[in-house]
Amino acid sequence: MKDIRDYSLLRHNTFGIDVRCRRFVEFTSVGELQTVISSLAETDQPLLFIGSGSNLLFTADYPGTVLHSAIRGVELIDSDSIHQYIRCGSGETWDDIVAQCVSHGWYGAENLSLIPGEVGASAVQNIGAYGVEVKDLIVQVEAVEIETGRPVSFTNAECCYSYRKSRFKDDWKGRFIITHVTYALSKTFHPHLDYGNIRAALAARNISEPSAAELRDTIITIRQAKLPDPKVEGNAGSFFMNPVVSMQKYKELARMYPDIPHYTIDGEHEKIPAGWLIDRCGWKGRALGKAGVHDKQALVLVNKGGATGADIVYLCDTIRHDVLQKFGIEIKPEVNIL
Repeated sequence: MKDIRDYSLLRHNTFGIDVRCRRFVEFTSVGELQTVISSLAETDQPLLFIGSGSNLLFTADYPGTVLHSAIRGVELIDSDSIHQYIRCGSGETWDDIVAQCVSHGWYGAENLSLIPGEVGASAVQNIGAYGVEVKDLIVQVEAVEIETGRPVSFTNAECCYSYRKSRFKDDWKGRFIITHVTYALSKTFHPHLDYGNIRAALAARNISEPSAAELRDTIITIRQAKLPDPKVEGNAGSFFMNPVVSMQKYKELARMYPDIPHYTIDGEHEKIPAGWLIDRCGWKGRALGKAGVHDKQALVLVNKGGATGADIVYLCDTIRHDVLQKFGIEIKPEVNIL
């Protein structure tokens, strides 16, 4: 277990914001986590549980204790005629899990390839990409209750997943620390190809019926072409959530902008890419000081070198204002701003 006072969080956030916390604790087992929880003093508050920091934006030093899981392990725990069930430590890197699933012939996570972050965060955030959300794979989430230190577990339904949301982000926020997540992977490959430019990217590689490995490679290629390397330009991937609007609102916009992209949610709502809205407001490739919008994907805000969290927030707020003024749509950050 690692337990350090006055600790730099520079390596623990992909925006590359140089802030510090009063105390940093990294645990490798449920037992270590329970020991930490039982020994917390009032001066250790408030608590913050982080993964790889790929969905965080720090605007100041953190005044309390930052907890990070280093619980590893991937275990095949069950199997039936349809699924393989794997239990993963919350400190495992998510993309490593996807790679293992593809190599073993466990299907369903291919479209979630190269999403940054760790297993624990996947269950908090309900990560998703290219028409797939991790909620469709999660069976059970294990955690430790902070107040009592007791182990608890939750079913998928109990977590109340929705678009980039779960109870861990809402009414359970600050109550539990995730230790393990169990996923159900299909024994049969059913590719999801009808989102974004997946089919076009496959066609460019002369692939019409991809294998899981080919689909994963294609997703990775698409993401790498659009998203900057955090080691070069600090970023948290997609900064904004794609807004869901009423069918009436969508039709109003479609009359003014016939080329507006959209994805049908149900008979009453449409999802509109936030990146398209931001691009149409003229923000792609622009900057305000040291904070900017990526020149290949307007959904991504970047630290161009030396930006503070406040610089990124100011850019975020300015973009949100412009999108609201132009389209009458409020876009919301996907990134957790602290």
